[in-house]
Formats: sequence, C-alpha cells, structure tokens
Amino acid sequence: MTIDHKKLWDETLSHIELDVSKANFITWFKNTAIHKLDAGVVYLAVPNTFVRDWLQNKYHSSILRALRSNMEAVRCVEYIIHKGPQVEAPRQDPKQPTSQMEMVELYVDREDNLNPKYTFDNFVVGSFNELAYAASQAVIKNPGISYNPLFIYGGTGLGKTHLIQSIGNYFKKVDRLKKIHYLSAERFTIECVDAIRNNKAHIFKEKYRKYDVLIMDDIQFLSGKEKTQEEVFHLFNTLYDNNKQIIFSSDKAPKQIQGIEERLKSRFEGGMIADISIPEYESRLAILKNKARIHNIVAPEEIIEYIASVIQNNIRELEGVLNLVVVQTQLRKRDLTITDVKQLIKNNIKPQKSISINDVIKTIASFYNIDEKELYQKTRKKEVVKPRQVIMYILREDFNTSYPYIGQKLGGRDHTTVIHAYEKIKGDLTRDNLLSQELEQIKSILYGGI
Repeated sequence: MTIDHKKLWDETLSHIELDVSKANFITWFKNTAIHKLDAGVVYLAVPNTFVRDWLQNKYHSSILRALRSNMEAVRCVEYIIHKGPQVEAPRQDPKQPTSQMEMVELYVDREDNLNPKYTFDNFVVGSFNELAYAASQAVIKNPGISYNPLFIYGGTGLGKTHLIQSIGNYFKKVDRLKKIHYLSAERFTIECVDAIRNNKAHIFKEKYRKYDVLIMDDIQFLSGKEKTQEEVFHLFNTLYDNNKQIIFSSDKAPKQIQGIEERLKSRFEGGMIADISIPEYESRLAILKNKARIHNIVAPEEIIEYIASVIQNNIRELEGVLNLVVVQTQLRKRDLTITDVKQLIKNNIKPQKSISINDVIKTIASFYNIDEKELYQKTRKKEVVKPRQVIMYILREDFNTSYPYIGQKLGGRDHTTVIHAYEKIKGDLTRDNLLSQELEQIKSILYGGI
C-alpha cells in the first residue's frame, strides 16, 4: 500500500500545532516534509542544521508521538537536510556586529554514520568531562587494548555523542583502511528485528562483525529487549576476542541500567567506565565562547555570560540559546539586550522542573535499585543505609532542608542521625571517587533533561 507522505505529515502537523505557539510553529516547522518512510523509520527533511538540531533536541518526542497517532507503524524519526527551495533569509546589516551563523551542513557519512563536525579540536575539556576525555585519548593511542570497551555515561545533552564520535572521526582521519561504524542502540534494535523478520539474521551478524571500531550510542535503549541484547552480547565477544575497539554510551552507569542482562553488564564493566557530569560555570562559558569562535559569532560578553549562568544542566541547550540569539539578532537587525534574551529563554526553553523531597527519594532508590519502602524502615542493612544517607546529604546540601524535617520525612528519625549521615557522606566524598561519581550521576538525573 502506497503511503501519502504529504497527507501523513499534514495530519501530524495539525496535532503539533495544538501544542506549540504560532510563532514557534512557523519558525521551526516551516519547510519541513517527510522525505521517505522505510521500515518504520520516518526520514524528515528540514531546511538546515539549525532547524534539524532544534527539532531533534526540543520537539522530537512531540513529533514522534504525533506521527504515531496517525500511523502506529512509525518506530523512529531521523532528520535529514534537504535541498529544496529555501525561504529567503533576512539580509544582514553590514553594520551589524553579530555575525550570521553559517548554515552549512556537514553531511553524515552514510557508510560509517559519523558526523564530521564532532572532533577533538572543538571539544571543550573541563573538570566535568576530563576523565572521559582522557580515556578517549588512551583509546586512540592503543585501540582494542587500552580501555576496551570504553563506556561513557552521563545525563542528556552533556556531550557524550560528541566525544564518542570524535574517536571515530580521529581513526577515520589517521587510518583510511580502518572500518568504523557509529549507530544508536535504537537503530541496531530496528535492524535486528527486521533481519529476524526477513530471515536475514546471518547477513545482519556478518555486517557488524567486520568493523574495527564499533561505537554504539544510548545503550540504555536495550533495556528489556532480550533478543537484541543477545545479539549485542555475541557481537561484543567476537569483536573483543579480535582486539576490535568497542565504545558505548548511556545516560546511566552499567549497573544502574535496569532490564539489562547481568552477563551483558559485566561486559560493559570489563573495560573503562567514565562519566560526564554537569559542567560548572567556567566550563559552560568556555563552551559558549568556543562555539562563537567556530562560527564567527560576535556577541556581547554580558550576553554570553548570562546564558552560561542560567542554562546550567545541558550543553545542547547552551548552544541552542546562542543559536537563537544569533538568528533573532539578524531578524531584528539590532543587538539583543539582556531583557530580550531572558524573554527568548522563557519562550523557548522548558523551565527546570520543580523537585520535591519525594522526587529525591524516588530517584535515589531507583539509582541504587532498592525498594523505596525500605528507606523508611528501621534497618541497618548496608544496601539501604548508604542510599538513605545519600538522600539526607543531598536534601541538606542542595536544598538546605532542616535536619529535623529530613529525619521526619525518612521514617521519623532523630535529627542527630541526619547530622551524622550528612557529615559521613561529606567526609567520604573527599576520599571516595566512586561515591563522587555516583552523586554526580544522581544530580544529573535529578536536575538534567530540562
């Protein structure tokens, strides 16, 4: 049966239009269309990289939900740059100090799926990602041997994809004969299911066993998918036994991903595990200045500093706001004021979610894989005591909650118990690197993904 792509997209847009403002709908969805539909994957054509990145980062869930409401067979959406007619951009005032960001697409290689814009040269290193960066440098110097596999984890929009693709692009540059492939775990799953359905499992297996470097993003997507996990397990063993480099990324550390078989978790944990945490102000400022330098953007220093101060948990949104400032400067043909930028952020960036004490408790219970009810019980089991103390520490340190109130919320404990827990975790953090990483990851889950 032939599917009318235009009709499907028009119906999808009618759903999306109800959820976004008229200005945002015109800005982001004009000149978009379905390019093709293949095996449940909708390839959405967009006019430039800026629109692609914004739709992917801000509206992806809404687009996918609206598509599925009109066609249940849709499994995922991929965004591509099309060469169709473009709306004429506003002419730039020659006196305008802010430069137009280049809308030049760096095309993803269809063979290896690597985006050439992701390199070590434009990757900003700070205290929040220096371990992951150092591990990546070790991998490129001794592939297949040092840190195999390399497993990088961290919250949404913190630069994991940039870093792991930088490894692939480095190998691609220095050794043209090396076979490299990057893909998401979601894409791998779709291919696996299609191969089984079409009796082409042997072709699928051979395809991935030929690579010298395999990079798989968002591995948490494998949760609960037993057949795909089995394929990843056997693929891992084959590549590892032949000293081929394997790189994974996830939003959680391996042991915290629920629905993943223990034998696969043990493979993930067999090499190097490195986290990327939330960047501090200095790193956020450096990232913005680097972005501005790469794209020849001249923006007032106070604007850059303001963006770095208010967008705290997501590098993608940092860059997105800078892009938005550039485009709005061109449209208005004048420099934006701090007031203008505040309004842009208010209209385009989802506000940080309000976090309750129950949110903290639920998140930490889930992180440590324990039943939330146990946290309130009078038990001294080690696997319960530590998470409870971490909850007490975060509630005091990050939310300035009073000691008596924390004790009351956690089973009616005395305030001296809470003080002891706070001081213990505070002291342990100075000498326990694993605990420090765990708290960074917990905070990424609590405060990230805004």
